[in-house]
Amino acid sequence: MSNNHYEPELKEKVLRLYLEEGRTKKSLTEEYHLGQGTITYWLQQRRKECQTNPKIQEENDSYEEIKRLRKELAEAQKENAFLKKAAAFFAKEID
Repeated sequence: MSNNHYEPELKEKVLRLYLEEGRTKKSLTEEYHLGQGTITYWLQQRRKECQTNPKIQEENDSYEEIKRLRKELAEAQKENAFLKKAAAFFAKEID
């Protein structure tokens, strides 16, 4: 196993993409050329930090909230697109 050292900025960026945007470990590992298990290890470290550092816990909570809101927005956009199609369909039926 290689003992790679990654810049803290890279680590934070990858964790944010995973936690906030919901990217998969596999896609991030491939995109950033990370060793297998690196993201899992970073997440384990982060969980430990959350237990002792309220600032890190607050940041994680913010990531989760943003992720939840993005998911709700995507669902609302899908519903809106469906309703537009339905409205157009029924408008044609009335004519």
